Amino acid sequence: MRFPLFRIPAAKGAGALALCLGAVFAVRALPAQVPSTSAPAARCATPDSIAVRGLSRVTLSSALGDLGLTPGSTLASPQVQGAIRRLYGTGQFDDVRAGCELAADGAKATLVFTVRERPLLADVAVTGTKAQSEGTISGKVDLLVGQPLDPAKVARAMQRIDSVYQSKGFYLARIKPESTFTNDGRVRLLFRIDEGRRLAISGVRVNGNTALSDKTIVGAMKTSPEGFFWWKDGEFDEEAYQGDLSERLPALYASRGYVDFQLLKDTVIVDRQRGKAYVDLTVREGPQYRIGTFEIIDNRRFSTEELERYYPFTGAGPTLTERVVGLTRGRLRGPDNDVFDQARWDAATERVQTAYRNEGYIYARINPVVERTKTGPDSVPTVNLRWQIEERNPAIINRIDIAGNDYTTEECIRRQLVLVPGDVFNQDRLLRSWQSIGNLGFFDTPLPFPDTHPSNEQGDLDVTFRVKEKRTGSFNFGASMGGAGVGVGGFIGVDQPNLFGLCKRGSLNWNFGRFFNDFQLSYSDPAIRKSRVSGTVSAYRRQSRFYVQGFGQNITTGSTLRVGLPVPGSYFSTLGVSYTADAITLRDVDPSIFGIGTCTSNCFRSNLGLDLTHDTRIGLPFASAGGMQTLTADFSGGPLGGTTAFQRYTGDFRSYVTVGQFGGKAPGSQPKQFVLGLTGKAGALFGSPGAFFLQQGFALGGVQYGQPLRGYPEFSITPRGFDPDAEQFNATSGRQAFGNAYLTMTAELGLRVSQQLYANIFYDAGNNFARAKEFNPTRLFRGAGIGASVVTPLGPLGLDWAYGFDRLSRDPITGRLRPDPKWQLHFRLGQMMF
Repeated sequence: MRFPLFRIPAAKGAGALALCLGAVFAVRALPAQVPSTSAPAARCATPDSIAVRGLSRVTLSSALGDLGLTPGSTLASPQVQGAIRRLYGTGQFDDVRAGCELAADGAKATLVFTVRERPLLADVAVTGTKAQSEGTISGKVDLLVGQPLDPAKVARAMQRIDSVYQSKGFYLARIKPESTFTNDGRVRLLFRIDEGRRLAISGVRVNGNTALSDKTIVGAMKTSPEGFFWWKDGEFDEEAYQGDLSERLPALYASRGYVDFQLLKDTVIVDRQRGKAYVDLTVREGPQYRIGTFEIIDNRRFSTEELERYYPFTGAGPTLTERVVGLTRGRLRGPDNDVFDQARWDAATERVQTAYRNEGYIYARINPVVERTKTGPDSVPTVNLRWQIEERNPAIINRIDIAGNDYTTEECIRRQLVLVPGDVFNQDRLLRSWQSIGNLGFFDTPLPFPDTHPSNEQGDLDVTFRVKEKRTGSFNFGASMGGAGVGVGGFIGVDQPNLFGLCKRGSLNWNFGRFFNDFQLSYSDPAIRKSRVSGTVSAYRRQSRFYVQGFGQNITTGSTLRVGLPVPGSYFSTLGVSYTADAITLRDVDPSIFGIGTCTSNCFRSNLGLDLTHDTRIGLPFASAGGMQTLTADFSGGPLGGTTAFQRYTGDFRSYVTVGQFGGKAPGSQPKQFVLGLTGKAGALFGSPGAFFLQQGFALGGVQYGQPLRGYPEFSITPRGFDPDAEQFNATSGRQAFGNAYLTMTAELGLRVSQQLYANIFYDAGNNFARAKEFNPTRLFRGAGIGASVVTPLGPLGLDWAYGFDRLSRDPITGRLRPDPKWQLHFRLGQMMF
């Protein structure tokens, strides 16, 4: 005879696992089946033995030990319930039932526990992930393979996965667990995910605002409603939304003087059927504060007058950089120095902090005090401002260490440093040293920022620069076979910018074919005999592939020696002195062009060159900030000898500023930067270059030969105007295609993806002039387009697609020129436009 005592019902059917997910099991006592006065019930209350049935994986001794019951002892309902809970607590069972069995004669009773074991987890997988990586979602599943499958843990895993998708705006995501059993009775669990589409914001409503319009408030948020254009998709991102509430909205109001702003309530109303959401915000703006008094206290290193220059509310308005950034971001406002602006106040405080750091006071504390009060008979809300300064002692650099350089010598790296042990610590010079090491191009970028840590009780600092070597140098070769008489061509190139780990550079380049044969060998030493004097020597032989009408092709052979000297008082300036000796031979010359007695074969040039360069660019080869200014003067002939005499002057001026960036938050990653660049180039030639006009005169157009102007063919911009007959490798205007003065200007907005990849939009303008006195900056040819550049083992490689606004074409019937603006594709190999 069997008497059921207690049980926990088990889920039935093939879908038992799914039905059990998230269930909380409770123990339920059943009423006695036999009156307590009966003999069977009395025997069950003191069982002679205890049995557990249904075990296959769990041992009987383990199950009996977990029950904690003793045969022969008197049992009541609480003891049996506790035993069942203990079995469930082991995590091994899906179902536990308790009953009593009497012997046929009723003399003995057995307490029987019937169990159903949980299957072991054989495998767990995730499928259907697109918006999130499979690894991210799998990391939210904390189920252990080889352990009993716990439905409660499966439910928790589903909740964690769902929270990830909700944080990214995927409120419509559905997670479904699917189970299959193996031959040995174990279970495979698959989380099948239907991500759905991201939740879209259909609208934002703001309550309680009177000073700022809804449009202004929503415009400051990253969470904006969907719009007509494709880039206004309105996708909801939980992180961006929280950033709006905690940072961007308070900053917006604080910049308008509402420093008491409060967000009282925020609600996201989700329509899961349509995949839409509505954001409802309630704000309390508070009063607008005006600026009252300002004072600086406890300053000794800087005078009060010096620090007052950093005070932002003096009527000076935004700086040039702030205006450029404001225009590009659409946030430029006119100055209102009567209203308190928290952002400007914080920025000014940071500039004061930087000023102290640059003088070595890295432990100085600038406490910006904002005292709220009411002034005047009308109780106008006012803030009294104060910089309370705790200067402390300046920090001295105790030592500088270099770590991670396995090949590059420490001496080579230290030459890039603009601070040395014993100096007072300077934040700007530390930053510049870090950038200069990265500019070498020998290490993985971005470099870790230098470590600084106190070296003694006085607060002096040890600085450590950490680098990671990367492969430098390249060896390239190739060959080609062309038809129509072109024949065999090829190239061999060897370039090592870090010879022997000493930052010395050596290169050899040979390009050959039927119509061209260019050879160049060069060697550079940035620190001759460990000094700040640099030197470069090069030898070359060039047979041009370009054909100039009336002059055919040319062959130039020569060498150059250049010495770079440091400029006192300017670490970033170099004065270069060079000497060049070369000879040129012109083939297939039309004698009527030069006239009798003019040199056309083995013409010799002896040239003395001077150049002054100030270079503060960072992030090379695609600069992200800084600038470069270069002035060059070349003197040929005269007392130097040679067959020609002339002077040539050129200038190159470039400036870069980062106007925005995104990404780069993960350790070791590099941010993507938007860079605004301005470039201006000009040159003038005085005297007669003779046969050397091919290299010393100014050709304009294209990107391969002479001065680049995109949107136009090579040699097409002449002193006489646009040449519609110019070809890619043929200057059909002959000598008239070359001018003695030129001007080009470029404005560009680029996306610097990394040190190897760059894309931009640009606007070019320039012209070519017969003489310097004809120089006219208002008469320029214009071009605009898009481009991309990548650094390859063969050198810089780029494509530009530009539209020439001022191109002309010749009417085939009348022969007259007519406007014919059009697009042109330019290919660059080895040329840098930036």
